[in-house]
Amino acid sequence: MEVLVVNIQGLSTNPGDLPNLHNILKQAHDSLHAESIRLLPLLDMLDPSLHSLGFLYILEACTSSALSKEQASAVVLPTARFMNSCSKEQIQLAPEKFISVCKRFKDYVMQLEAPMRGVAPMLAAIRKIQSSSEHLTPLHPEFLVLCLLSKCYKAGLSILDEDIFEVDQPKDLLLYCYYGGMICIGQKRFRKALELLHNVVTAPMSVITAIAVEAYKKYILVSLIHNGQFSTSLPKYTSSVAQRNLKNICQPYIELANSYTTGKIADFETVAQKHREKFDNDNNLGLVKQAISSMHKRNIQRLTQTYLTLSLQDIANSVQLNSAKEAEMHVLQMIQDGEIFATINQKDGMVSFLEDPEQYKSCGMIERIDSSIQRIMALSRKLTNMNENISCDPMYLAKVGRERQRFDFDDFDPVPQRFNI
Repeated sequence: MEVLVVNIQGLSTNPGDLPNLHNILKQAHDSLHAESIRLLPLLDMLDPSLHSLGFLYILEACTSSALSKEQASAVVLPTARFMNSCSKEQIQLAPEKFISVCKRFKDYVMQLEAPMRGVAPMLAAIRKIQSSSEHLTPLHPEFLVLCLLSKCYKAGLSILDEDIFEVDQPKDLLLYCYYGGMICIGQKRFRKALELLHNVVTAPMSVITAIAVEAYKKYILVSLIHNGQFSTSLPKYTSSVAQRNLKNICQPYIELANSYTTGKIADFETVAQKHREKFDNDNNLGLVKQAISSMHKRNIQRLTQTYLTLSLQDIANSVQLNSAKEAEMHVLQMIQDGEIFATINQKDGMVSFLEDPEQYKSCGMIERIDSSIQRIMALSRKLTNMNENISCDPMYLAKVGRERQRFDFDDFDPVPQRFNI
């Protein structure tokens, strides 16, 4: 092993020597795995930023077998140091090993019940293995899981705001969208959460998946919270297996959505209580409670379409709140969130509903609109390029050729011939 370490140290500095080093490490694969965790002291002899490829091979061998909690604790620190400082050029020579090490690292920090320790190193690892910011790697879902478990939602948003156009494995995209939807829910970015969960529900599938079922449950609840309604009709491009099965599997959630449309708090709470155990087991009880709160807000918004002024007590009575004070808290929160425009007279407890003050001609609004237009134009160009690339792809053309009908109209004469019978 000392000879191997010397080779790693000597052949890592010159990029031209890396292929030779890679061959040596491949030949040493079996002997490295035979030593496993006993190789850990060798890592102290290597610099993860200079000897990244050799460091990776030894680290992968160290973590190839099941580790105890004490051993996992010893491995986490050098692995985190490696993920943060390794050479992008060197680890891309063995991307599968790098991904394997990073996934094991995630398992170790979870085993140590310290998911927050893995957030920053995993994000660094994603940047090292990405070909561009549009590339979804197998590490994206692992990173989002760590963000969820450590409640570092803002860290998760840093990659969710990036547009994805390149995907290695479909499962990675489904997990990315599902975990990303949960992070957006945690940050109350319900519009983005709906978009991500919608991608899971409508993804192509030949059999119903657990990810799709769980995503559909959350999709229903988030639709109620954000839109105030839910439609059971899925888009035409949704797989037939999803259209046939999801509604039947998620029947308690469909029943809850139907009760929401009545606008009656009592009906909604009755259904919520009836299936409380189910919602709790699915870890969706918090979303159900938010849906109840959103129903109060929807009912208050309906009042703004009818009245110019209304007392807090009348609002409480109309939307079935317990007191004028509770109504005041709801109105204040809605004003703060920009959901309604109103003023409250503390002296007489009257609420005056106002028109939207936005005239859509301020500099800030013009910049926002221009930014949206530029983004849509860039997306249009991207889709055009993707369409052209697919149209020229040999595999696509071969598949289309096999699926063409045996005869085209051009195969026949334009004037029918006479047949003698």
